[in-house]
Amino acid sequence: MERFSFLSLKAALILVFLVHFTVAHNVKRHGGAGDGVQPLSKIQIHKTIDATHENASVRAYPVLLGTTGKEYEWVTVNVVSPNPSSDDWLGVFSPAKFNASTCPYTEDYYEPYLCSAPIKYKYANYSNANYNKTGKTILKFRLINQRADFAFALFSGGLSSPKLVAISNAIVFANPKAPLYPRLALSKNWDEMTVTWTSGYDISEAVPFVEWGLKGEAQVRSPAGTLTFPRGSMCAEPARTVGWRDPGFFHTSFLKNLWPNSKYTYKLGHRLYNGSYIWSKSYAFTAPPYPGQNSLQRIIVFGDMGKAERDGSNEYADYQPGSLNTTDSLIKDLDNFDIVFHIGDMPYANGYLSQWDQFTSQVEPIASAVPYMVASGNHERDTPNTGGFYDTNDSGGECGVPAETMFFVPADNRAKFWYQADYGMFHFCIADTEHDWREGSEQYKFIEKCLAAVDRNKQPWLIFAGHRVLGYSSNSWYGQEGSFEEPMGRDDMQKLWQRYKVDIAFYGHVHNYERICPIYQNQCVNSELSHYSGTVNGTIHVVVGGGGSHLSDFSTLKTVWSVYQDLDFGYTKLTAFNHSYLLFEYMKSSDGKVYDSFTISRDYRDVLACVHDGCEPTTLAT
Repeated sequence: MERFSFLSLKAALILVFLVHFTVAHNVKRHGGAGDGVQPLSKIQIHKTIDATHENASVRAYPVLLGTTGKEYEWVTVNVVSPNPSSDDWLGVFSPAKFNASTCPYTEDYYEPYLCSAPIKYKYANYSNANYNKTGKTILKFRLINQRADFAFALFSGGLSSPKLVAISNAIVFANPKAPLYPRLALSKNWDEMTVTWTSGYDISEAVPFVEWGLKGEAQVRSPAGTLTFPRGSMCAEPARTVGWRDPGFFHTSFLKNLWPNSKYTYKLGHRLYNGSYIWSKSYAFTAPPYPGQNSLQRIIVFGDMGKAERDGSNEYADYQPGSLNTTDSLIKDLDNFDIVFHIGDMPYANGYLSQWDQFTSQVEPIASAVPYMVASGNHERDTPNTGGFYDTNDSGGECGVPAETMFFVPADNRAKFWYQADYGMFHFCIADTEHDWREGSEQYKFIEKCLAAVDRNKQPWLIFAGHRVLGYSSNSWYGQEGSFEEPMGRDDMQKLWQRYKVDIAFYGHVHNYERICPIYQNQCVNSELSHYSGTVNGTIHVVVGGGGSHLSDFSTLKTVWSVYQDLDFGYTKLTAFNHSYLLFEYMKSSDGKVYDSFTISRDYRDVLACVHDGCEPTTLAT
C-alpha cells in the first residue's frame, strides 16, 4: 500500500535492543507540578512492533505548508482505527521517512525498525472522548518549519509497548531550508550586535549574510559564519540514538559600528550559487547604549523556562507548565525592556534534538528584537565523563554542544560558558556553574577578573549570575542537605562578591522565586525590605528559576535571611534610571503584574566606602 512505501519490509520489523535512557531532573529534588520527565523519553520507540491494519488510516492536510511565508502552520489529521483504545497515540515524525534505512550502523544495534523518537505526540482521544467507541477522530497539530518533511503515525499499546497501526502521507513546508528563528546577542564590543539563525543551507549550497541598516536608511550586507554539529559530537544516549535529529546549520553575523540607542532593521539572506536569493522576513532591534551611558535601561532575568507546545502536544502541562505564560508575558511587554538574560536550562531537550528548534521558534519574537543572553545549565551541559563538574546525564548526552553552537555568547571559549557583558550602566559577570568555580580554578580567576574590571563610577550596577545556586536558597532539597546552597557554592565565591561589592546575584536551577536580604557570611546586614540606600555592605541574592519548568517546593525550615518566597512562575526586571537609582521587580508570568520589588539608591562614594572584606589598604604616610 502506498502509505507504507517508506517502511522496511515486514520481515525487517523485528526489533533488537537499543539502549534508551530516560533523562530528567532528579525527581526527589524537584517537586511541584509535573513529574519532571522529558515527555519524549516516555516513549519506548525501540520496542515498536508491526500491527499495521488495512482498515486503519491516517490522513494529514494541507500537504504543502507555509505557502504564505509563515514559519508555522496548523495541520489537520484524520484518524481511523478499527480497534481503538484509550492508550492509542499519534506521533509526529520528521523526516517523514523514519524506517531502518535512516539508522546509522553501530555496534549497539543492527537495523532497528524505528531508530528515532517523534518530535511530538498526542493521545488519539485528545479532542474526541468518543474515539474509544467510534475509532474516528480529528486532531490539530501546530508544526514549525524544521528543514524536513513530516508524517503522522498511529500507535496502539501506549507509550511503553507501542504497536504501529498506520502512517499518514508526508507533508512539507514550501521552503524547508528557509532562514529562521534569529537570536540576537551582545558581542564583546559595545557597538556590535550579533545575530544567529538556523537554516537548511550549508555553505556548499548558499552564502549566508545579513542585510541591515538604520531604520529608513540605506542597507548594507554583512557576511555570516556557518556552524553545525554531527551525531558524533553527542556524548551519550539518547542524543546519540533515538533523540538525534539533524540540527541544520547555524549562521552568525556581526553587525558593527552601531550608533548607541539607534533603531536598526535587518533581514536574513542566503545567496544561492545560481544567483538567486532566499530571504527571511524583516526584523528590528535597538543598538545597545555606550558603557556607562546615563539613560533608561531595563533588564529581564530568569532561568529554567523550558518550552511548550501551543497545540497541547507532549502533555506539556505536566512538564513545563509555565513556559508559554512566561514567553507570552514577555512578548506582550516587549516594548518595556531592552535585553534578556536566560540563566540556564533552556528547552530541557535532554537529548531530543528536535526540541531545540521548537525552543528557538518559541522565543523568536523576543530573541529577534532584543539581545537574548544565555547561560549554561545542567540540562545543557551535564554528561558523565565529559569534563564537567557534575557527573550526571541531565543533558541527555548533549554535553553542551547544541547550546554552545546555536546561541552566541561573548566568551573566549563557548565550551566554557563563562563571560562578561556590558549594557550601559550594568556590568554582568556570567558564571558557568557546570564547571569548577572554586578558588584556584580557571573560572574562579575569570570571575575575579570580571568583577575587578568594572569602573563603578561609570557602571555602578554590578550583577553576578549563574545557573545553580552558589549563594542562598530555601529550597527543600537544599534544606535536606543542610546547606541551603549548592554544595561548596558560596565557600569561595562569597569573598569575591563582598570584595567587589556585587549588588545582586541571580540564580536558576531551583524552580521558584526567592529574594534574600543583603547578606554577608550568612548574616543579614540590612533590615530594610523595600529600599536600600547608602554603603554597599552586602549582596542581595535572588533565585529566579520559576521561568516555566515544574515548580520546586520550599523547605519547611524557616531561614532568617529569606525576605520573599513565591511558589509560582515568574521573572525579574531591573530598571536603572540613572547612576544612583535602581528598581528591582518580580512579576508573575500569569498576569505580568509586580508581586515583589525594592529600590536601591546611592552615590559613588557609597560604593567606595570600606566594609567587611571590601576595604582597600591604606597607609599613614602623607
